[in-house]
Amino acid sequence: SRTLWTAIEQRRLRRENVELRAQLEGRFRFENIIGRSAAMRKVFESLELISPMASTVMIEGETGTGKELIARTIHFNSPRQAQPFIAFNAAAIPEGLAETELFGHVKGAFTGAIQGRTGRFELANRGTLFIDEVSSMPLPLQAKLLRALQERQIERVGEAKPIKFDVRVIAAT
Repeated sequence: SRTLWTAIEQRRLRRENVELRAQLEGRFRFENIIGRSAAMRKVFESLELISPMASTVMIEGETGTGKELIARTIHFNSPRQAQPFIAFNAAAIPEGLAETELFGHVKGAFTGAIQGRTGRFELANRGTLFIDEVSSMPLPLQAKLLRALQERQIERVGEAKPIKFDVRVIAAT
């Protein structure tokens, strides 16, 4: 019967999800990050200390040094590991769209907003939001981001109703 096949498929998908999550967690273990120097050992020690915390983290480093890998490692070694990890590259988004990408918008908020959009903060709720190239964001948007972090709530573009969130933010520059 169709109900039996649906139940079998759901069980298969749950098992596959558990297996994939285990592979992902294994990939982001501290020992899987390449580096044996004294400086890298210091980085690993810092990661082990901050991963279990709920605090906001700023990662600084040159392009290509693995800032997102470090952010994912923090996430997958934290109590939030079973929740979403949402990445946002501020440099890859046109300036006018970055605010709606982060905070979302409601239908009719601006020309072309034919439907509402959920922002990255809401998508990452209970998980981790990684904002790469945060310094490339316009200063007014950086100020709005700081306010969101301080207040632990956002407002979608075109809406004055605050939305509370529970997100750990890891930013990189």
